[in-house]
Amino acid sequence: MDQQPKDDIDIFEPTVTLDQNHYQEGYKNGYDDGLVSGKEDGRQVGLKMGFQVGEELGFYQGCLDVWMSAIRLDQDAFSARIRKNMEQLAALLSNYPLSDPENNQVQDMMEKIRMKFRVIMASLGAKLDYEGRPTSSKEDF
Repeated sequence: MDQQPKDDIDIFEPTVTLDQNHYQEGYKNGYDDGLVSGKEDGRQVGLKMGFQVGEELGFYQGCLDVWMSAIRLDQDAFSARIRKNMEQLAALLSNYPLSDPENNQVQDMMEKIRMKFRVIMASLGAKLDYEGRPTSSKEDF
């Protein structure tokens, strides 16, 4: 009877698995590098988006501050309906969750603020809208 030893060693196995080993090693290295660069990229995008949201909210708050100053100087500067919309805008701005950016309602709240601002602008007959930060000609190059 021909018995083969149980400890058959395939001398070609390392060659056959070489491709898979390199693939797994490359995947692991790429994954680890991606975690590091992904966190930094995410941080940069978060800073940029946070700045843009803060800038837009600041625009609306600045307009509201000017209108409220006008009301303090002259109670009849705006109609009761417009003042009510301004108070609603003030409430929306004060309730915006600045310290909780992962709040699911952030987009809805920003849209409500934009809509309330448009209502006030239409009521005033003015054409003012937030268009983002203006870019200088140096940034265009």
